[in-house]
Amino acid sequence: MTTDDPLADRWRAARPAAAGLHLDNAACSRQSFAALDAAARHALHEAEVGCYVAAEAAAPVLDAGRTAVAALCGMPGAEVVFTTGALHALDVLLGGWPADRRTLACLPGEYGPNLAVMSAYGFEVRTLPTLEDGRLALDDAALQLDDDPPDFVHFTPLASHRGVVQPLGMVAELCRQLGLPLVVDAAQALGHIDCAAGADAMYSSSRKWIAGPRGVGVLALRPALLDRLTPRLPAPPWGPELSVAQQLGFGEANVAARVGFSVAIGEYLSHGPETIRARLAELGRIARALLADVDGWVVVEEAEEPSAITTLAPAGGADPEAVRAWLLAERCILTTYAGVGRAPNELAAPVLRISPHLDTTADDLATFAEALIAATAATGT
Repeated sequence: MTTDDPLADRWRAARPAAAGLHLDNAACSRQSFAALDAAARHALHEAEVGCYVAAEAAAPVLDAGRTAVAALCGMPGAEVVFTTGALHALDVLLGGWPADRRTLACLPGEYGPNLAVMSAYGFEVRTLPTLEDGRLALDDAALQLDDDPPDFVHFTPLASHRGVVQPLGMVAELCRQLGLPLVVDAAQALGHIDCAAGADAMYSSSRKWIAGPRGVGVLALRPALLDRLTPRLPAPPWGPELSVAQQLGFGEANVAARVGFSVAIGEYLSHGPETIRARLAELGRIARALLADVDGWVVVEEAEEPSAITTLAPAGGADPEAVRAWLLAERCILTTYAGVGRAPNELAAPVLRISPHLDTTADDLATFAEALIAATAATGT
């Protein structure tokens, strides 16, 4: 399929053909031939010369990937640590956080697994005030943070359970004014919205909007914050001398996947981040316009929300889990079922989510709207 959008055509041509309609990019995007080939070539090189020799040879590619991550995060002087995913990155960060400074403030819609990690490390979690749509109430938050400052603010500019874009830039400025470290969960944000806000730490995964392989994540840290951390697995005195960043990232690694990610983020940057963000926001607007009047569902986001994610809340008994299964089995349309565990302090009931990427067309979204009507009827809701 071709369109009159050169960016969409380039994105599509760079990938294997999809087996159906892929509207689940907020979970995992489709890798390009180049990223797949880079990972495969590295694995082959491991077989030829040994994994450690191959890893040394791949160092320039991995360094380029780290530099690209830091640039996309707006943290050019940051150290970037590879992890196995966003949740692992948070685990690494909080595991090294000073033991006497364990209070944080976050949105009520905080990702459920993140809350579990915070609890495991004994953090006191304070909830920031929000408006009815879950967006941060900035003035009220400023008063709260100034009156009783936490040790840091953990902020998710784009959540897993809805496509509401939070005011990251204003939060970053507020934290600078108050002298509070800002940690950003950019798992849904990196490559989707502008993340260059000046955070102290930012972490994300490879497999979502950057379209890299699964099993890779990154943690970007400014030196001032990095110096305050104590690695959970510090280097032994008899071992090689390692920096704090190297100690945080120490351990077994799938280097081939990291190479694939480094190639993927290079491809992403070559397409132009601003152009990509604009197209993703346009796709979100098209989807919400098409889905606004579908019986049995309510579109959660505002029509002009600058994100590609559209969340559908059930109305009148619609069952998101059954509908998701029907769409996949009957129409080969991949969507997301989001249970309340994604945001246990905010999400009252499960929702259905779609997340198109650049190669999705308006016709694809119209096809989904028609299929959603059929799925809702077929599942008896």
